[in-house]
Amino acid sequence: MTIKEVSAVQAARSGRSSLLIAGAQWLATPGDHDGNLDTATHLIDAAGAAGADIVVLPELWASGYDVRTLAKDAAAAAEPATGRRTEVISDLARRHSMWVFAGSVPERDGDAIYNTALVFNRDGALVARHRKAHLYQPTGEETIFAAGDCLTSFVDSELGHVGVIVCYDGDFPEAGQALAARGVDLVIHPSAYEWEARDYWEIFYPAAALANGQWWVMVNQCGSTDSGTLLGGSKVISPAGQVLARARGAEPGSTPEAELLLCRLEESEQTQDARRFAALLRDSHRAELYSGGA
Repeated sequence: MTIKEVSAVQAARSGRSSLLIAGAQWLATPGDHDGNLDTATHLIDAAGAAGADIVVLPELWASGYDVRTLAKDAAAAAEPATGRRTEVISDLARRHSMWVFAGSVPERDGDAIYNTALVFNRDGALVARHRKAHLYQPTGEETIFAAGDCLTSFVDSELGHVGVIVCYDGDFPEAGQALAARGVDLVIHPSAYEWEARDYWEIFYPAAALANGQWWVMVNQCGSTDSGTLLGGSKVISPAGQVLARARGAEPGSTPEAELLLCRLEESEQTQDARRFAALLRDSHRAELYSGGA
C-alpha cells in the first residue's frame, strides 16, 4: 500500500478550518466480502495511524464492482444497516476516534437491496445513511438495486454541513446545486467510476465544486476486472475548483496497488472568496429565466 502525503499531516487538529482527510483507494475483489472487509479494516487502521480526522472508502467496496457478476456479488454481500459489517466499522471509528465515511455497501431492507453510503462519527455512532438515488443504467444497476428517494446531508458542529452522494448521483448538476442551496459546503462522494467516463470525472467535478463553492472529496475504486476498468484518480477539490490532491489512475488492464491519499482541508482567503461568489450566484438566481419557452 502507498500512502501519498499531500500536506503536513502532523499539524494539530483545529476543528472545521483544518481537517485531515484520508481517501482509501483500491480495487475491491468481486465476490470476496470477507477479504474486502479485511482490506477496508487495514486502510482504516492506516488512516487512524496517520492522524486522519476523516477516512473515506469507495463505492461498493464490500462486494466489488464487476458488471458481469454484480447482481450475485451484491446479493451475497448485502446486510441490514445494523449488521456485522456495521459493527466492525463502528468499532474502528470508535477505536481511532475518527469519522468513517464507509463508502457504499449493499444494504438489505426486506426484499430490496440498496447501494448505501454509511457515515460513522468519532464515537462509532451511525449518524447518516444515503441510498444511491440515481442508478447507473449502462451497467444495469437499476435491475440490481432499489433507488433511494432523496439527497442526504447532515449538520455537525465539527464538520459543518456535509452532503453524501454516491457516484452517478454527482453527475447531475442539480445534485451539487441542491446541496449547496441547503448550505452544504463539504460533499463526500464515494464512487466506482469507470475509465470510459474519465473526461467527465476530470472536467465536470472541479467545475461543480467551483460553481457551488464546495469542497468535494471523491474516492474511487481503481483497477481492472474482466468486465472493465475502474478509473481511480481519487481526489480532493477545493471550493475554488482546484484539485489539491490526486491518487494514481488506472489504465485498461492495470490495477495499481492500494493507496491512502492524505490531504488537509484548510480554509483560506481563496476558498472564502470562492464561497462568497458562489453564494452571490445563488442569491442572484432568476428562476423565471430558466423555465418555459422562448
